[in-house]
Amino acid sequence: MSTLWRPLSSVFERMFEMKPTKKQLQTFAGLRAIVRTLRGPDGCPWDKVQTHESLRPYLLEETHEALAALDEGSMAGLREELGDVLLEVLLHVQIAEEHGDFTLEDVVFSISDKLVRRHPHVFADAVAETPEAVIEQWDRLKASEGGRRSALDGIPPSLPALAQAQAIQRRASRAGFKFQSLEQVWEALEEELSELRNAAEPQEQAREAGDALFAMANLARWYEADAEDALRGTCLGFSRIYRQMEETVAARGIDLEAAQTEAKLALWAEAKAARRAK
Repeated sequence: MSTLWRPLSSVFERMFEMKPTKKQLQTFAGLRAIVRTLRGPDGCPWDKVQTHESLRPYLLEETHEALAALDEGSMAGLREELGDVLLEVLLHVQIAEEHGDFTLEDVVFSISDKLVRRHPHVFADAVAETPEAVIEQWDRLKASEGGRRSALDGIPPSLPALAQAQAIQRRASRAGFKFQSLEQVWEALEEELSELRNAAEPQEQAREAGDALFAMANLARWYEADAEDALRGTCLGFSRIYRQMEETVAARGIDLEAAQTEAKLALWAEAKAARRAK
């Protein structure tokens, strides 16, 4: 634990011998003290046994819940979910401090130093007047810092597949490996869809389906659409319409499985119209 945090920590630990006030709970130092108390000798049995590895699924889950709040346009939800993400960050920091690996100050310095170093157009005399110029400068500075042998280094393999596909495509494109026109992108997609249609064996079909999805992600990128967000939005829309259709089917006593395709499509269209009317 850093010498800067130690006096604050002791103050807040004494404070937590009684129920803290709302004002105290609104401070960052207070949150840090809560996390340290939870991990302490008299803390929570669950929190005390957590490790970096055991917390991995919770960091991922809380991140996705924050994204869901964004999708829903819920600022109250986003506020709460960002707090949960912050908790995961502080738990990892606390565990690292206990093992002498790094401190919160190290984490803050790391990101602050990187932001200043890679924004010389703000903090120095470099010039980057467009978002595209900023990205190009960022990539150039990142490459010059060493440790990267490929333009694709640093892309997390744990990213959702569509997000990973677009990250790979962006990096390759910035390095010069890219189509020259939107028409070429469409041709590539159509070629992959044709190969998928003609695939005969399950293994080949799976491979061609992956190629087609990769090409589709690239097309979305050309349209400046985030493929992951686009598909998530479609899934959300489909789920809402389907639930609406389920209510109609249940109210009318319809056997959806036994219904003809035309009847199912009519029910879908009705549910879709009902959702739009709400």
